[in-house]
Amino acid sequence: MNLSEIIGLAFGLAMDAVAVSLGVGATRFGRSYRAAFRLSFHFGLFQFSMPVLGWYLGIKVKHYVVALDHWIAFFLLGFVGLKMIIAGFQNSSQESNVDPSRGTSLITLSLATSIDAFAVGITIAMINLNIWTPALIIGFVTSLLCWIAMRCACNIGFMLGNKAEILGGLILLGIGVKILISHLHPV
Repeated sequence: MNLSEIIGLAFGLAMDAVAVSLGVGATRFGRSYRAAFRLSFHFGLFQFSMPVLGWYLGIKVKHYVVALDHWIAFFLLGFVGLKMIIAGFQNSSQESNVDPSRGTSLITLSLATSIDAFAVGITIAMINLNIWTPALIIGFVTSLLCWIAMRCACNIGFMLGNKAEILGGLILLGIGVKILISHLHPV
């Protein structure tokens, strides 16, 4: 695997995290630089860590993960998405307390968007490549793209108000459904 293939792989793996970053960036929580840093850092860290973990576990768990990865991602994204949608429908006088860039939501989103990177790590182990360069590139590209996505989306979110949380939640649900359908009915 050459450098251009690794960079292409990194961009491909980052797309789910970028889509989630766009959704979160459109909410009122995504407007701060701290939130953008937290989300982009954690997404990059998980996208770096999961291939390494997959590489170390290698072929031993491949059959279990491949059979369940799409369901895990679907439920994790669906859970956080529904929380955001419910918060968006709350009375506008009530402040929503669902900040996707903190706590359990942050970890859940980071894990849900990096499960496919775990499978890539297993694949890299099967073709006997060193994991460190691909993992570093995958993590860096993901982090950078997520930062850019959140900073761009925050301008849209400012105009949408509470509707942005609903939109962000719908985006997360849509990504979860897309992952589920693509694994259940491959093209």
